[in-house]
Amino acid sequence: MFRVFRAVIRLFALIIVTIVLQTIWIAGKAILPRHSKARRWLRKFIMVNWGGSLAIILGMRIRIEGVPPRPPFFLVANHLSYVDIITIAAHLECTFVAKNDIAGWPGMGGLATGADTIFIDRKNFQDIPRVIRLINQSLDEGVGVVLFPEGTSTMGDLILPFSPALLEPAARAGYPVSYAAISYRTPPNEPPAHAAVCWWGDMDFAPHLLKLLLVSKFEAVVHYGEDAIHADDRKVLAKSLWRSVNERFVPVTHLPLPGSARAIQQGDYDKQ
Repeated sequence: MFRVFRAVIRLFALIIVTIVLQTIWIAGKAILPRHSKARRWLRKFIMVNWGGSLAIILGMRIRIEGVPPRPPFFLVANHLSYVDIITIAAHLECTFVAKNDIAGWPGMGGLATGADTIFIDRKNFQDIPRVIRLINQSLDEGVGVVLFPEGTSTMGDLILPFSPALLEPAARAGYPVSYAAISYRTPPNEPPAHAAVCWWGDMDFAPHLLKLLLVSKFEAVVHYGEDAIHADDRKVLAKSLWRSVNERFVPVTHLPLPGSARAIQQGDYDKQ
């Protein structure tokens, strides 16, 4: 009964924090010029406090390994859950490249839209030029950009190949790309992280969020790479980043994914 009560309190806290910060951000956007230092400061304040507050509410402890990049930067990371956005936003000034489904999510969708998240229609290749233009614009404005190049979230048994399409701006400009490996852990007496934290496959959002809210606490580990990677070919860049992230990735689970995803190993990726 206590776990259910705590989950309800957490849900209300998530909603209240999100609404308050979203309201402040909307008011600030209406007053402050788009490219002003004050607006950028407010955006950083909103996102970091939103991520940090939600992490506390969810009982998430974030452990950072390595040194996070300073904006402007282009950062790629593996993708395990919608929780990844909270994990990174809690300590890093950035904007995200996210699938357009998130824009319609209650609360989070409104805040993400207001905070200049770059939404992409992953099923429409014709949307890529628009997204590349917005990535370049964010970098030119001194903002960090975070991309999850696997294209989908996983249960954390492996890292899927990185799609090179959205790495085109970095490859064309010779821009250094930073990288990070994300992993989650739950205590022994709680459901495993691959089921309670990672959001993958055909999981529905609402039931998964309820399961996450019932977990007493969990740990997020973000391991940043030492050096950013350069390459003038986007496919070479994608493979180099995949290898580097893979070397630092601590699997959330060693259970295999359904189908053939488990067959994706270093040799198979190099042949692509």
